[in-house]
Order: sequence, then C-alpha cells, then structure tokens
Amino acid sequence: MAPTPFFEEHENPPPSGRVDRFIRRFHGVSYALAVLAIYVLGAVALGLALVPSLAIVARLAPPLWGSGTQWRWPALAALLAGAVFLWGFALLVVVPALNFVLPTRLRPFRGGYFTVAAVPWYLHNGLFYLVRYTFLPFVSLTPMGTWFLRGMGMRIGRRVRITTEFFTDVSMMTVGDDSVIGGSATLFCHYGGGGHLVIAPVVIGRRVTIGERATIMGDVVIGDDARILAHAALLPGTRVGAGEVWGGAPARRIPEDEWARYKLETRGGTQ
Repeated sequence: MAPTPFFEEHENPPPSGRVDRFIRRFHGVSYALAVLAIYVLGAVALGLALVPSLAIVARLAPPLWGSGTQWRWPALAALLAGAVFLWGFALLVVVPALNFVLPTRLRPFRGGYFTVAAVPWYLHNGLFYLVRYTFLPFVSLTPMGTWFLRGMGMRIGRRVRITTEFFTDVSMMTVGDDSVIGGSATLFCHYGGGGHLVIAPVVIGRRVTIGERATIMGDVVIGDDARILAHAALLPGTRVGAGEVWGGAPARRIPEDEWARYKLETRGGTQ
C-alpha cells in the first residue's frame, strides 16, 4: 500500500466559523488546549464517580478502625475493595451522562485532524477510554457492559453478545439482533494518516459472528448471517454480503467450496 500523502488544507471542507478557523490556523495551541481539556474532563468524571465510594468509606471506616478487633484489617480491606467496584459502577453512569450533555455527537467526516469536526470525536473517545481502560473489562460479559455501550450511543439489537471492550467511536456503530462479537475483537469508525481523518459508520447486520481478534475499521458494512473469521482485518470500504464468510488480513470473501473444503480438512476428512 502506498504511503498516505500529508494532508493539505485545500482538502478540508470550508471552515464553519471562528473556532474552526482558529483550530486550522493554530495547530499547536489547539492541540495543547484539547489535551488540557480532556485531562480536566477526565478528572471531573473520575472525581464524580468517586463521590459515593468516598462517602461510604468516610462513614464506615472510622468505626471499623476504632473497633480494635482482629477482624478490622480484613473488614477494612473488604470495604476498600467494595469501594473500588462501586467507583467503577458509578463511572458507568457518570461517563454516559457527560457524553450526553457535552458536544460529542459524531457525524461522518472527511478532512483534517485540525478542524472543529474533530472535537466531538476527540471528546467522545476521551470519555469512552476512561471506562475502556479501567472498568469496562469487568462488565463486558454482563448486561451492564451492553447498557453502558448503549448509553454511549451504540445502537445494539436484541440478544447481542459482546465479549470485547476494544471499541472506539461507539456512537457510530450499529449491531443487529442475535449477533456475536468475539473476545479481543477491535472495532472503530475512523481511519486516516498523514493528517487525514475520515469518520464513517460501522454497520453489522443480524445474526453476524465476528471472530476473536478480528479488526473492523470505519466504513464497513456486514450483511445478515455473515461470518468474520478470527484475526480477519476488514479494511475501510469493505462490504460483506449476507451469508458470506470472510477471513484473512486484509480480509477477503472465502468461496463456499473453499470454506467447505477447509472445514472438511480441519475435521480430519469427516463431515
């Protein structure tokens, strides 16, 4: 694949206002302000989620400490461990709430990194990563994980089973009824390089199976009843037809006779 040429300003859509013009002109300052904003936002989110845990510890820890019994140490340890989990569950509520009230609505976009259109993308993913890299692995196999993803804007059908937390741009994703996303699969709705940024949705149909460690990039549509094999990599623009099997990196459609022959070989020549 040829290297992506560096982005040129004429490839951008027209600026939408003063803020957009400032971001495009002062890249360094804009980037520094964005980093500062995301750290402040992260501190606010993590702090708000800590409030219930701190309140309970402040109420229960002093009596336990002052009891003087031999059980105070395990009791305090259990209290602190419970406070950590309570903080995680609170984070599952605080982050979607902030995502709802802040300007984080993602829309399809094609242009440069340094535009006002990239701000919602930056904020949305910054908030999501607070949970992805902390507590989401503890609930990815539970209904709470699905509720959190829905709260962040992912459109999820009925009876969907998700066993990975490696998402980005979740509000641009749609997953149909009865689909399965395997462990450590990676799904994101953007791509680019050299200053280019493309944000495009990922649409997964009904009864789709995505194998472990598969990679689904932006601007991918997967039809009903399709199967994406483990470690497959679906590049931008891929369109998987209904009932098709895709595998490899980059992924390609595997014809029915080849797929049948492979299954026969792996089962020792028996049906």
